Amino acid sequence: MKFTKMQGCGNDYVYVNGFTEVVADKPEVVRKLSDRHFGIGGDGVIFINPSDEADFEMEMYNADGSRSEMCGNGIRCVAKYVYDKGMTDQTSFSIISGGKVKYMELTLKDGKADLIKVNMGAPELVAKDVPVISENETVIDEAIEVEGTAYHMTCVSMGNPHAVVYMEDVDGLDIEKIGPKFENHERFPNRTNTEFVKVIDRHTVQMRVWERGTGETLACGTGCCAVAVACVLNNLTDEKVTVKVLGGELLIEWNREENIVYMTGPAEIVFEGEVVV
Repeated sequence: MKFTKMQGCGNDYVYVNGFTEVVADKPEVVRKLSDRHFGIGGDGVIFINPSDEADFEMEMYNADGSRSEMCGNGIRCVAKYVYDKGMTDQTSFSIISGGKVKYMELTLKDGKADLIKVNMGAPELVAKDVPVISENETVIDEAIEVEGTAYHMTCVSMGNPHAVVYMEDVDGLDIEKIGPKFENHERFPNRTNTEFVKVIDRHTVQMRVWERGTGETLACGTGCCAVAVACVLNNLTDEKVTVKVLGGELLIEWNREENIVYMTGPAEIVFEGEVVV
C-alpha cells in the first residue's frame, strides 16, 4: 500500500489515497501504521476518498484505531495532498469529514499549496450536543473536579468535543497524568479532547492538548478553534487570535457576525513510501 506522511504544526498522520488503495480491516491497519516503533508512526491515519457530498472525503482514525469526526490540521494536509498531486486544479474546494462539509482556500507558493485557510463552520456550544453533561445549557467557565482538584472548563464542539481549561503554567503541566483523567471523565459521554491554555495577551495564547484516543500531540486544529471560541466567550482575547502549540502556531478567527470559525496554517509532506499491510 502506498502512503504519504504529512504534518501540520507537528500534528502528523499517515495519508492513504482511498481512490486507489483498498484496505479491509482499517482499525487494525491504523494501529499498526501509527505505531512509532514498529510502524510508520503518526497521530493516526487519514484516508482520502471520493464523495458525493463534497469534492473529497476525509476518513480519519486516531492512533488507537477509533474513528474521529474531524481534524483541523489533518484537513489542511488533505487539501495540500489533493492539490499538489493534481487531483484538483482548483484553489477553492470542499472536503467532508464526519458528515460535515468544510471549505478550503489555498495560497500557493511555487505551484504548491502553502497556506490553507479552512472555513471550520459554526462552533457548537449547547452542552448536550458537545456532548458534555451539565445542568446548564452551555458550559462556560464551569467547575469540574478531576482527581480531587477543582478546574474550570469551557466546552465547545468543532465537529468533535473539546474542554478548554485555563492555567498560569502549561509548560510544567504533567499532561500525561491529567490528560487521560479529563478524556475519560464521566461528564464526557464520548470522551473529550482537552486543551490546557495560558493567555499571553489579547491576541495570543499558548496551548497544550491531550487528544482523545491519541494522547498529547504537537498541535490540534479543531482544538485551536475551540480555544479561540472559548477565549472570546470568557472575554480573554479578541476574535482573531494566534494559538501557539508545541509544533508551531495557527491563526484562528471567530467571525461573530457570520458565526464562522476560520483556521489558517501550513501543511507539509514529510515523506512517501510503500508498506505491506
